[in-house]
Amino acid sequence: MSWTQWFIFLLIIQIIHGLGTWKLYTKAGRKAWEAFVPVYNAVILMKIISRQWWWVILLFLPIVNLIMIPAVWVETARAYGKDSKVDAFLCIITLGFYIYYLNYVADVAFIKDRKLTPKTSAGEWITSILFAIVAATIVHTYFFQPFVIPSSSLEKSLLVGDFLIVSKLHYGPRAPMTTVGAPMVHDTIPVLNAKSYLFDDNFEARNTSWKNKLQLPYLRLPGFETIERNDIVVFNQPADTLLDMNNFTPNRNYYKPIDKKTNLVKRCVGVAGDTLEIRNGYVFINGVQNKLPSRAKLQFSYEVSMKQPITTRAEEYRFMDLLKKIGVNDGARLNPNTGNYRVFAATDEEIAQLKIQPNIKNVEPVKRIKGEADEIFPRDPNYNWNVDFFGPVFIPAEGATVNLNSENISIYKRAISEYEGHEVVTRGNQIFIDGQPSTAYTFKQDYYWMMGDNRHNSIDSRYWGFVPFNHTFGKPVFIWMSIDGINDGIKNWSIRWDRVFTTVSGNGERTSYLIPFLIFVVGLTFFNKWRKKKKAKA
Repeated sequence: MSWTQWFIFLLIIQIIHGLGTWKLYTKAGRKAWEAFVPVYNAVILMKIISRQWWWVILLFLPIVNLIMIPAVWVETARAYGKDSKVDAFLCIITLGFYIYYLNYVADVAFIKDRKLTPKTSAGEWITSILFAIVAATIVHTYFFQPFVIPSSSLEKSLLVGDFLIVSKLHYGPRAPMTTVGAPMVHDTIPVLNAKSYLFDDNFEARNTSWKNKLQLPYLRLPGFETIERNDIVVFNQPADTLLDMNNFTPNRNYYKPIDKKTNLVKRCVGVAGDTLEIRNGYVFINGVQNKLPSRAKLQFSYEVSMKQPITTRAEEYRFMDLLKKIGVNDGARLNPNTGNYRVFAATDEEIAQLKIQPNIKNVEPVKRIKGEADEIFPRDPNYNWNVDFFGPVFIPAEGATVNLNSENISIYKRAISEYEGHEVVTRGNQIFIDGQPSTAYTFKQDYYWMMGDNRHNSIDSRYWGFVPFNHTFGKPVFIWMSIDGINDGIKNWSIRWDRVFTTVSGNGERTSYLIPFLIFVVGLTFFNKWRKKKKAKA
């Protein structure tokens, strides 16, 4: 829905509200017309039901309002003496239209200065739980969101099993676009394996706008930081075509709204306006090799040959233990045809240690040859690029104009059509944008190039291209827990204490702030007890 459509929709809601409550407003000593004025009527209603003014804000926050609006229905009924469980049930099951019955049929009177506390302990529990969910949803949506590292694409910087706190304040909180969904649940409701949001299952991805009638247009509050080169960024995968998080079979004709696409975390190696190229696996920006922060370690795959072939399981275990000892976490796999081992991800320092081991004959990097094409972005025979030799390619920036032709249209077509909402058609050597012949296009937003440090074990921009700014949503700032072996069953879990309560960014060795945090918590606890005792004596 566009902003105009949302305005009309909200205006209709206000009329429905006014028609169903104006008599109740007058019984509370207010004017009938106050029930029809948008926003103002909500402020007056909060006074009638004896609730704080800031409830009005909660009524207009997507997802949060799915809890608050039914709460207001129930509170309105209670303000007129209808405070039984049956009344609450009727308010909710009729989607609030029970208020019409109270307004036009029932003989009700306004209760001034009514008691706001629930009558039963069960009611107190329900109220507490609901407001805890509201508070958590607000924090989760607009401030900070927990995130678990699921893969080794940023190995060394972030490990599988790191539990992160992702700040949405850095780049600006993004308002939810999907307005009807379960709070604090991304794509699929756990256990139930059901969709967590209202969606149109018959919609095809190639259309330029999602047909969820209750979807909000993209809106973002200002942030205090821009995305910089080498930042680790959490974003929604642009080319996500998974039906849900439990179904990893892609379907190109399936589409999700932006805020429900799969969450990924990668390093931004190229920002808007950069010209990026990959040479032998190394990123070059504007012709200069990109230098990563000290905590980041590039990793590549290697072929390892032995002086004496490994023939027993015990010898293989010893070799695997050796790899783990020198820091290779992804292990290795035997190639039965050559007798060599493929090490999937290792840094230069780890390979240097491996080479000096007595039974190691040779260690060679496994990289693609320049000009040998892979099935990667932009999947065009004009570009024989692969994961190790890619580009150069210009990363679009807001306001930047790119000249278009039959050769480079495949690079920018997806951005212009799916991310910027235009119809792009090519006929021979001609390019048509929204039916008009075009030789250039000016981009409306910034784009970024996201990659993993584990260069041969990362599905990233090399496969699906640019990441639009409206798909980014946060910056990891803190590791609050880290569990080794998180995918191997709880019996195999072990806490990496050196990573608990450490920052994601920074130079040099990690510093854990766990002890200072525990001291702070203990000190705060004793301070609160002392303050309560002092208050009781006074």
